[in-house]
Amino acid sequence: MTYFLYVFDLTGVFFFAISGAIAGRKNEMDIFGMFMLALVTAIGGGTLRSLLIGVTPPPVLRDPAYISLAAGATIVSLFAEPLWEKWQRAVSLFDAVGLGVFVCIGIQVAQNQGLAPWACLAMGLVTATFGGVLRDLFRAEVPLIFRKEIYATAALLGGLVYLLGDLLGMLPRYNIPITTVVTAGIRLAAIHFGLRLPLQAREE
Repeated sequence: MTYFLYVFDLTGVFFFAISGAIAGRKNEMDIFGMFMLALVTAIGGGTLRSLLIGVTPPPVLRDPAYISLAAGATIVSLFAEPLWEKWQRAVSLFDAVGLGVFVCIGIQVAQNQGLAPWACLAMGLVTATFGGVLRDLFRAEVPLIFRKEIYATAALLGGLVYLLGDLLGMLPRYNIPITTVVTAGIRLAAIHFGLRLPLQAREE
């Protein structure tokens, strides 16, 4: 992983860890519970991606920065009272940014392993969404991607934007920020305007 990609990876880790820690506090977890939720939210998707494509051990077991960032995010979330008072908005913002960063990271890592574009897109989705799945499961909630929320759809569209930029020869240093903004923008717009996927037709 290049230094540039590494920095963006850590950025995504921090944003996802913040969202996990704030969500943990909302559920009245203690500081250890907040830290664990921050950690699984931040590294869950990347760890599964690494295992699926055979990159072992996963980054969290090779670099202490991931655990350190999760700990730092927990402390920030614990003492940032204004952030806590508006926790839902804060979680949505940090989660949306993390979603955008991680879909790019997942695709880029998969590309470095020589996977086909469709497989790279799949790994981007896994990286971006699985940490949130674990966060919600640990909070005894149905994960967002299994509801009608525009969550995985935002990651999918963002991943397609990244692949298009890559096809056009755009450098990652430009492609990743653009894709992150697009993905986060779609997710936040869906929340703001109450956009949701249609429900399946009910059985008679």
